[in-house]
Amino acid sequence: MTSSDNPAHDAETPEAAARTGVAAQDWATASADPQYRAAVVDLLGALAYGELAAFERLAEDAKLAPTLEDKAELAKMASAEFHHFERLSGRLTEIGEEPTAAMEPFVAALDGFHKQTAPSDWLEGLVKAYVGDSIASDFYREVAARLDSDTRELVLAVLDDTGHAGFAVEKVRAAIDADPRVGGRLALWARRLMGEALSQSQRVVAERDALSTMLVGGVADGFDLAEVGRMFSRITEAHTKRMAALGLAA
Repeated sequence: MTSSDNPAHDAETPEAAARTGVAAQDWATASADPQYRAAVVDLLGALAYGELAAFERLAEDAKLAPTLEDKAELAKMASAEFHHFERLSGRLTEIGEEPTAAMEPFVAALDGFHKQTAPSDWLEGLVKAYVGDSIASDFYREVAARLDSDTRELVLAVLDDTGHAGFAVEKVRAAIDADPRVGGRLALWARRLMGEALSQSQRVVAERDALSTMLVGGVADGFDLAEVGRMFSRITEAHTKRMAALGLAA
C-alpha cells in the first residue's frame, strides 16, 4: 500500500495530539482487553494482505512500464511493499497470531477491489497506486491515531511512502502535458477509484465487529459516529489535493 505526500496526514490527525486511554498505553497494557486485541489482529491482518497484494500488483504493473528505468523503479517499490508485509507478518507471529489466519478474512474484499479496478494501461496503474492506495493509507492513519503506542508505531512505519507518490506525479503530469486529452480519462478513472476504495473500507469495517467497535467507540477512546463522518471528510479532502497534484480535476 503506497501512501503519499498528503498535507492532511503529514503526521497524524489533530485529534491525536493529546494521547488518552488506549492511545496512551503500550501493547502489553492495551492488549489485556480481548476486544482491543481482536481489533488489532484484524487491523494488522488487513494491512498485511494489503501490502502483499500491493507487492504483487506493482510487480505486475512493471510489465506495462514503457522503459527499463521505469521497470526498475517499480521493482524497487514492490520490494519495499514486501518488506512491509514481512514486518506485519512478523509482528502477528510475535504476538502469538498466525499471519495467514489473520489475513484470510480480508482476501475476498481486497481481491474484489483490485479485480474491479484493474488498470488498462501504465498510466491508470500509476494513478491507482497514487490515488487508490493512498485512500486506504489515509484510512489506516486515522485508525492508527487511536492505537496503542507500539502498534501505532508499526502501522505508521509500514504506511511510509515507497517512492510511488513523486514517481506517479512526475509521469502522469508529463503524459498530460504531452497529450491533454489523457487528463479527462484519468480524472474519470481516479473518481471511480475513490468510490470503490471508500466502499471497500466501509465494507471491511462493517464486516469485522472488533474493527467497527474501534471506530464508533468502546475500544478506541474518542471515536463516535460523528467523528467517523469527519474522518471520511478528511480522506475525501486529501483525495482532492492529490488530484490537484496530478493535474487532474477532482
